[in-house]
Amino acid sequence: MSVLLQLVKGEKSYGDQMLLDQADVTLYENVKVGFVGRNGAGKSTLLRVLLGEEDLDSGEIIRSPDLRIGYLRQHDPFQPGESAMDFLLRDSGQPDWKCGAVAGQFELKGDYLEGPISALSGGWQTRVKLAALLLHEPNLLVLDEPTNFLDLRTQILLEHFLRGFNQACLIVSHDRSFLSQTCSETLELSRGKLTMYPGQIEAFLEYRQERKEHDERINAAVEAKQKQLQRFIDKNRARASTASQAKSKSKQLERLQLVDIAAEEAVAHIRVPSVEPRKGPAVRCEGMAIGYPNNTVAKDITLEIEHGERAAIVGDNGQGKTTLLRTLVESLKPVEGEVRWGYGCEIGTYAQHVYSSLPPDQTVVEYLDYVAKPGTTTQELLAGAGAMLFRGGHTKKKVSVLSGGERARLCLAGLLLGTYNILVLDEPGNHLDVETIESLLDALADYEGTVIFTSHDRHFMKRLATSVIEVRDGHVRNYGGDYESYLYAVNIEIDDGERERNSRAKSSPGVEQAAQPTRTQADWKEEKKLQREISKLEKTIARLDDRKRELNDKLANTPDASEAMKVHEELTEVQTQLTEAEDRWLELQSE
Repeated sequence: MSVLLQLVKGEKSYGDQMLLDQADVTLYENVKVGFVGRNGAGKSTLLRVLLGEEDLDSGEIIRSPDLRIGYLRQHDPFQPGESAMDFLLRDSGQPDWKCGAVAGQFELKGDYLEGPISALSGGWQTRVKLAALLLHEPNLLVLDEPTNFLDLRTQILLEHFLRGFNQACLIVSHDRSFLSQTCSETLELSRGKLTMYPGQIEAFLEYRQERKEHDERINAAVEAKQKQLQRFIDKNRARASTASQAKSKSKQLERLQLVDIAAEEAVAHIRVPSVEPRKGPAVRCEGMAIGYPNNTVAKDITLEIEHGERAAIVGDNGQGKTTLLRTLVESLKPVEGEVRWGYGCEIGTYAQHVYSSLPPDQTVVEYLDYVAKPGTTTQELLAGAGAMLFRGGHTKKKVSVLSGGERARLCLAGLLLGTYNILVLDEPGNHLDVETIESLLDALADYEGTVIFTSHDRHFMKRLATSVIEVRDGHVRNYGGDYESYLYAVNIEIDDGERERNSRAKSSPGVEQAAQPTRTQADWKEEKKLQREISKLEKTIARLDDRKRELNDKLANTPDASEAMKVHEELTEVQTQLTEAEDRWLELQSE
């Protein structure tokens, strides 16, 4: 594989924060890499460096002369009044038949293609940008949080596109499901260092934890041995008869080295309000209509959510999920009917864009004091702030200087300082890193109240949702199945749409596109089975690789010939197993 882009000994800092510290990474053609790291670690900075928009303090960027980067930008490149087709023609210079064919991959047709872009939702505008990228025929796609605010259908369309895109990708995302579906390798930025792992995100996270536990066990054994040797030395070095043995033990002690384990990065420890569990309906709606003056979004809504449920509100962008949530929490009046909450319900709300409207002049602790329940002590405020990683001087930071992720954590901290037995959460995972999302999921799993939420993060949905409520085509209904069933149904609809489009493309002049085979539920399950086997193999390869290094070290330090032969035989067996596992991994990847 040829090299497209290489960072060599890169250094970059802002003030006293070192974002890149002698960092190295190589991106190869046709390899899709998921890029992860904590909020504020420097991922966006590295992207700007790779794109040539920022300079390194020191180090080198080596670009292939054949490199063609396609970058999904967050700003809108559209002109007033132009349609999606106008933009694609202007931006790419390609003929209309090719623009139409590529747009079709993202279901851009009819009014979505010919009508004004300004009338499209953010998700549909992202589809237009992605079509434009593809028309430029890049060999490296750089996507920065592409799934933020994208609905499930658009995410799946993007996944289909990326799986069929036979070029390289670098994708920054906190969405584990999306990275698992699209990327074969994982790149982590932590404490200025870049680590490339030859496997998917789930296997990487498990490997990272297993590696840490392994190193801790090694250090515990080394420390025990050091204490044993030191006791012998202290006891025997003053005696003439045992002084030589003590000297020998001293040399052994000098050779014993602890494995360098980086200190744990701070992790949010989210604590939900302690509430009494309740039974029966939490909220009921009958014959309700929702919307705005002269615009009814959905009608004939009959809905009931029980206490203790984790009700997921699903549907495409623009269908009315947020309108339904706003109506349930009574920040928007129903067009018809009413919302009836049960007795004693205390409702806490986390809105999708609430962190953009925080009072900029308040400090972290001032904001928490303002939103917390009356009587909350300063110690409780600081504990709530600390649980969300606002500690020491960070509690005195003004809201105006906080990042998007910090503001999101601050909003959650304020919400969780209350006594709410109903939590209504609109996209709570946006702008939170993987570790904070996991902490939030763990907390909500233990929460004894009711959760009503929306999320575009499938990992979040799968772990939390106990019921699914779909908003679609002017109606709201209990889906009747779990989230996996809903996900399968959406996949089937998208596959059917692709088959229809491919059928039309075959009969259209100037457009050549292979028909896609029909995918059944059995096919979908077989794909999941392959992914699980790949993940298992990646862990096996990592374990065997560790054992191989241990045996090589042992062989180098074993003076006894017979013992060295035993180590050599085990090393040969491990190498054979490793080769077989790697061959099987390559075979499954090709499948």
